[in-house]
Amino acid sequence: MESINLFIQFAKVILIIVTIHELGHFLLARATGMRAEIFAIGMGMRLFGWNKITGFTFGELPEDWDGGDHTDYRLCLLPLGGYVKISGMIDESFDKKQMQSDPKPYEFRSKSAWKKAAVISAGVIFNFIFSFLIYSGVNFSEGKNINTVTTISSVQKNSVLGKSGIQVGDKILSINGSAMESWEDITKALTLDNFGENRTIIVRRAQQNLTLNADGKELVNAMTQKKGLGIIPEGIHVVIAAVESMSPAEKAGIKDGDTILSINNMPMYSAEDFVELVQKNKEKPLSIAWKRGSKELNDTIIPTYDGSLNRHRIGVQTSQEYSGPTKHIDYSLIESAGIGFDQTIMNVSLFFKTITGIFQGTMSVSESIGGPIKIAKIAGKQSEQGWLSFILLIASLSVSIAVINILPLPALDGGHLIFILIEGILRKEVPIKIKMIVQQIGVALLLILFLLITINDILK
Repeated sequence: MESINLFIQFAKVILIIVTIHELGHFLLARATGMRAEIFAIGMGMRLFGWNKITGFTFGELPEDWDGGDHTDYRLCLLPLGGYVKISGMIDESFDKKQMQSDPKPYEFRSKSAWKKAAVISAGVIFNFIFSFLIYSGVNFSEGKNINTVTTISSVQKNSVLGKSGIQVGDKILSINGSAMESWEDITKALTLDNFGENRTIIVRRAQQNLTLNADGKELVNAMTQKKGLGIIPEGIHVVIAAVESMSPAEKAGIKDGDTILSINNMPMYSAEDFVELVQKNKEKPLSIAWKRGSKELNDTIIPTYDGSLNRHRIGVQTSQEYSGPTKHIDYSLIESAGIGFDQTIMNVSLFFKTITGIFQGTMSVSESIGGPIKIAKIAGKQSEQGWLSFILLIASLSVSIAVINILPLPALDGGHLIFILIEGILRKEVPIKIKMIVQQIGVALLLILFLLITINDILK
């Protein structure tokens, strides 16, 4: 059942992003007078489709089918991508029959270099525009609630920021010279800004300003290995999201929505700390205090061993909620567009910083790169959190797909652009045989890469 759900989540994300990408190629091809023979979502066997000649049909079309100026819109078996088959172009279909005759006016190869480049670039451009519109629309419709607390309530001792000397009660004033006015400012300054570089942090402690330093490489490692920053702001509480039937927690009377106050008299501000403490105590009694409304409750709970998960647990799912002071900001249409543009560019920058970090050895390949399983799991979690989280994930992935496609590698849009550039310089077409070989090598390498990433997902 979980496998089916993962498949659905992955297909849902990919189909949206691929449709936008291929729509760019399709619309520009038609606008520049090229024939688009097939508009396919998915790869492999045709499941069903529609065109003006045969109407709606199931299965493959006859091999000698010729739609002329009409496109067959189809859904294919494997949700691993999609394609637009443009007449007179060597692509993923490896169809070279039409290339043996003289170029037709409606074919890709008969068009000028700028028209070819426009068609090839359109998919990437549409992905960028799509992300920009999502980010801008969300900012305009939702605005932003900002957590204005900058004081620390919890520090993990072995975390990168714990090692830097930050303590409970510290108020973060600035990071690398920039004033911190919200928790969002702090997380952004410690993660995305100055990626991989050391941070100079000024905190207010006991009426004094102190200067602390955090290692940039360790911050990157903490993020890629999902260790977190190791600090929690005031106002954060651990809340029970779900309680399993017949579990130790249910028997003690813990219910959905309860707030965990402490374990063994240790205040709980972090869901990670909660899980870690339960794991450390294993089958030892834990004194847990929690709050329901204005009423405080407590009991002693003994964690039980779950063989399927190979860990001890009390049978609850937890989340973190903020109840401190906030500030809501509404954005105008122009402000939303500016922020949407910045967020799109930030995603591009983060992509290249991640690749650079991998080559420099500051980031783990297995943790930094994800395939279909990782995408499906993230999509599932984002869907559970609501439509807003899900479409923001779509926006982020759309940028990643765009950047990957524009890379100058065989079989990608960037690889096709290289051929167009070479042909523009030489003023003649690159031999079909060479294009076919390069395309086949590129597709083979992409399939191998996809397989390795999927294996990495499974191993994780």
